[in-house]
Amino acid sequence: MRFRQTSKYDTQLAAGLHPTLQSFTLEGKIAVVTGGARGLGYSMAQGLLESGISGLVIMDRNRELGEEAVVALSAETDIDIRFYKVDVRDEASTKEAISNAVSHFGTPHILVNSAGIAESNIKAEEYDIDKFNHQIGTNLGGTFVIAKTVGKAMIEAKISGSMIFIASMSGSIVNYPQNQCSYNASKAGVIQLAKNLVAERARYNIRVNAITPGYMDTALNRTKDLTAQKEMWIAQTPQKRLGRVDGLNGLAVFLASDASSFMAGANIAIDGGCIAW
Repeated sequence: MRFRQTSKYDTQLAAGLHPTLQSFTLEGKIAVVTGGARGLGYSMAQGLLESGISGLVIMDRNRELGEEAVVALSAETDIDIRFYKVDVRDEASTKEAISNAVSHFGTPHILVNSAGIAESNIKAEEYDIDKFNHQIGTNLGGTFVIAKTVGKAMIEAKISGSMIFIASMSGSIVNYPQNQCSYNASKAGVIQLAKNLVAERARYNIRVNAITPGYMDTALNRTKDLTAQKEMWIAQTPQKRLGRVDGLNGLAVFLASDASSFMAGANIAIDGGCIAW
């Protein structure tokens, strides 16, 4: 579908561009974004729309926010956008959603896995095992479930694909001042999962890469309770600021596009220099 002339997503895209710039466009591709109802996931969905995808699937466990996201994004473009209420830990509902998406759009070419939760400020000796397992199950287990399901669809359809896992610098460092052993372990697992899946799927021309955000200025971090903590985060960041919510969009589009066609198993930090210390 063509963009509306009044859309903020109006762009020339591939037509008339030189080959290098053409390789960054996503025309004709279908994308799935988990955790796409808000925050980083929603913003990356916008970035994919701006780059020419022909269809978008938003998956989130929050129906109200998911449906609001579709309405908001659809007001900006003629591109077909669908929402499916899914808890990515639930393999059966994930399979059903992807099956419905494939029936409607065809097999997706792009998966952005942004679904996740963050529980912090809990000391290890006080961490309830059920809570610990819930976070590991959502962040790592959920990433595996959606990657398994979409990957199988890509392999069966014999199409090239790109999977982008949203990890965290917390998968490579120990954060301060917050205690968050479960979250950090889950994100370390996401980084390693991306590498392992590349080893299995590269032969099918399916690439898997991870983005490692630092401290981001998302709505979840805009609370008075975190004011003092955020000041510490900023002090620990060489650029002395939090990342913008749209700060991952460019990299997500690059990893989804043919411009990164020989890039697989990478873990790229967008963290203002935090892990450079």
